[in-house]
Amino acid sequence: MNWISNYVRPKINSLFARREVPDNLWTKCDECGTMLFHRDLAENLNVCSNCGHHMQIDPRKRFDAFFDNGTFVEIEVPQPVADPLQFRDQKRYPDRIRAAQKATGEKEAMLVAEGELGRTPVVAACQDSRFILGSMGMGVGNAFLAGAERAIAKKCPFIIFAAAGGARMQEGILSLMQMPRATVAVEMLREAGLPYIVVLTHPTTGGVTASYAMLGDVQIAEPGALICFAGPRVIEQTIREKLPEGFQRAEYLIDHGMLDRVTDRRQMRGDLIRIIRLLMGLPPAVQGELPPPADGPEAQESPAELAEKTLGHAPKA
Repeated sequence: MNWISNYVRPKINSLFARREVPDNLWTKCDECGTMLFHRDLAENLNVCSNCGHHMQIDPRKRFDAFFDNGTFVEIEVPQPVADPLQFRDQKRYPDRIRAAQKATGEKEAMLVAEGELGRTPVVAACQDSRFILGSMGMGVGNAFLAGAERAIAKKCPFIIFAAAGGARMQEGILSLMQMPRATVAVEMLREAGLPYIVVLTHPTTGGVTASYAMLGDVQIAEPGALICFAGPRVIEQTIREKLPEGFQRAEYLIDHGMLDRVTDRRQMRGDLIRIIRLLMGLPPAVQGELPPPADGPEAQESPAELAEKTLGHAPKA
């Protein structure tokens, strides 16, 4: 046995051999082209640190940053009929559903969960644009209704992060029926006197924009989000005119009175805490680290008593 050939040379080669680098360590910003390290991008909530472009973020990662301590409980949603119309285009509809479930790890295009936001119980729903473009079908309608009913049962605000390509054509008229269903659910929240807050993300289009995405008590959008019914390209081809720069983007819409505010994703949690506490008639949230929850008699204290203990004086009327 030649120990130099069999042992020493392979050992040296292994030390200097080129190591394979995973493809997902770096992400290129779609807006400015900057290469972003995956950990830095995740810590920045998928917002480009160079230009502030808001990239896609999946519902579970959003909820991890949204709820207190990233703790939430998923709300069970009734499963709809798998293929009501026996629809087939280039693929069978059940095959598309299975492919989307495998790619996203989710059952449907909307995730609904409950937890606390600044110590205030909330129910939140988030659409996943990776799941057949976040399209609205019976599954999304069931999820929205389940979230609204849970918020009414808990007497807490309902917040939705909308992101959709419109209604799901594979379900035909059944997908369009989710528009009035969602509208009725929003009306139920209003009758219960509970806040319904909509956060519009990129993109929010079609039947979703024509129903629950534009019915919020407060309408917030992420920067640069496309928000429309028919897209700019369709409109340009129809009217044969060039549209204004930034048409149908969040900044254009707020200038024309269709939104209440445009908020960076990194400041969204703080803004929503202030808004829901204001709408619920609660004192301002404690800034900084939240104190541990009270288990004893303090848990029964009123908001005014808790505010006085925190501020050192009674809150002003």
